[in-house]
Amino acid sequence: MSHCCTFTISNNCPYTIWPGTLAGSGSPPLQTTGFRLDAGQSVRIPSVPAGWSGRIWGRTGCKFDANGVGLCQTGDCGGRLQCDGNGATPPASLFEITLGSGNEQDFYDVSLVDGYNLPIFAAPRGVHGSCNATGCSSDLNL
Repeated sequence: MSHCCTFTISNNCPYTIWPGTLAGSGSPPLQTTGFRLDAGQSVRIPSVPAGWSGRIWGRTGCKFDANGVGLCQTGDCGGRLQCDGNGATPPASLFEITLGSGNEQDFYDVSLVDGYNLPIFAAPRGVHGSCNATGCSSDLNL
């Protein structure tokens, strides 16, 4: 039996961020690989397939033209709004996840392996069993 899930990305920062997504090897790209998220807004990415693996991160200080070409001060992914297979340029706080399929477990973490640019917090919802929230909800640059 295979299930899919929905990722909800919320911007709790007092400024705009531009989330980026990158599918891992063998996983399809998500419906969007980059978008703008103003302070207080949330976006749902539905139908993430079982077995999906990848990263999500926030970019800051971005400026894009009408064609989606530009740059971000942190977390840039090839100078485009849509990351389209490009990962984040450090520094970038990362949410990493591999979804199980069938009865397999999901694995997720918040990683600072590529540096730190934003507080990031992950909390699973609507799951069975003992799943913990993880992350860093404080600004480490203060």
